Amino acid sequence: MPAFASTLASIVQKAGIIAVLIIEREEDAVPLAKAMLAGGINVMELTLRTPAALGALRRIRAEVPEMIAGVGTILTVQQVGQVVSADAAFGVAPGTNPRVIQAAQQAGLSFAPGVATPTDIEIALENDCQLLKFFPAEPSGGLAYLKAVAAPYLHLGVKFIPLGGVNGKNLTSWLSDPLISALGGSWLAPKDLIARGDWAAIEAIAREATGSIESLRAN
Repeated sequence: MPAFASTLASIVQKAGIIAVLIIEREEDAVPLAKAMLAGGINVMELTLRTPAALGALRRIRAEVPEMIAGVGTILTVQQVGQVVSADAAFGVAPGTNPRVIQAAQQAGLSFAPGVATPTDIEIALENDCQLLKFFPAEPSGGLAYLKAVAAPYLHLGVKFIPLGGVNGKNLTSWLSDPLISALGGSWLAPKDLIARGDWAAIEAIAREATGSIESLRAN
């Protein structure tokens, strides 16, 4: 059984971008999700880097149900259980930990592990994962490196979501490659804009990104 539900993987690919967000205050969750939706982004990943993450997820799932909200930075089996209890739509990890992948599969959580090497890819594939996070994307060598390391596995249907150094300036070069399912958009909601509650500015960044994706796909 694939580690990431095919219907959800199709939604992610259609979206083209996943907003990757660090939320410090639960009260920012709903207006932030609404700003993303207004900018055309309907998939987001809340990272488990702050104590507010799971509470923020619960608020979004309850108050902004049209947003597909998942959780990233899942590092332990225990966190898998917490994420499932908080009703995450999917999970993402920075690395490839077979125990975490298996816990997610057992819990029925769509899950994308992180990879950076051929060994990582092989471990992920051995655990039935075809949708993989490529992290850190640009520091690891960018698209040229990914194409080189992924070449032996293309016939297995592997797809990637790059995160790390991906931004509004290079998103079209990444997304134009068939290896890429969607982008991880960590640049979409800067911490200072969230802290100020500048939802209009965040919406504008999201709208610019989705506009670039729409233009790319129209050509």
